[in-house]
Amino acid sequence: MKLQQLRYTLEVYKHNLNVSEAAKALFTSQPGISKQIRLLEDELGIQIFIRNGKRVVAVSEPGKQVLQIAERILRDAQNIKKIGAEFSEQDAGSLTIATTHTQARYVLPQIISEFVTRFPKVQ
Repeated sequence: MKLQQLRYTLEVYKHNLNVSEAAKALFTSQPGISKQIRLLEDELGIQIFIRNGKRVVAVSEPGKQVLQIAERILRDAQNIKKIGAEFSEQDAGSLTIATTHTQARYVLPQIISEFVTRFPKVQ
């Protein structure tokens, strides 16, 4: 199971079960979306969508539950990405140090060297 499969499935639902519209919204192909949804259904052993021929006409009962959970999973995945972005930004910026001449000459060089190694994005 892949996040992309869940995203595709949810997007089809959000576009009133129109796979072509979901494909346009996701900048991908309709056959690609259909294939990924089929792979997900095969892996889960259920039908998420009820089809009439090649057309998606409804959401199955287990599909409704899958869609609810998929929405939560995708929301949580987005929150995890936000956490990563917030923490990676914390290691960047600029640092100004005010000190005496003696400290700057004898103490700070080693400390600054270690600091630069540990926080390369800080100027």
